[in-house]
Amino acid sequence: MPELKLRKRDSAEHLKTEEDMALYLEACLLEAGDDAAFIAKALGHIARAKGMSQLSRDTGLGRESLYKALSGESNPSFATILKVTSALGIQLHAHPKAHSNPLSSPA
Repeated sequence: MPELKLRKRDSAEHLKTEEDMALYLEACLLEAGDDAAFIAKALGHIARAKGMSQLSRDTGLGRESLYKALSGESNPSFATILKVTSALGIQLHAHPKAHSNPLSSPA
């Protein structure tokens, strides 16, 4: 029986359009909860799909700095996240968090 070779799934390979990228980030934001590293890593996937060299030029940040900041293993500043999302053409939106109706919960 031949040996089965597997490779890690790379989300960046599936992000073809700006809509794909925005929907992917939206799904990651919903999934992440309070995990900032999860969001940074999702932005890293989008950045690689768009092209890290172009992102580096557009943000004024070095490629190596971007790879590190968006690896999910560091804690990038919010300023970096804003520069990256802007350069990627992604807008962040805020919505009220869904809460249960306090009138329907037992006292």
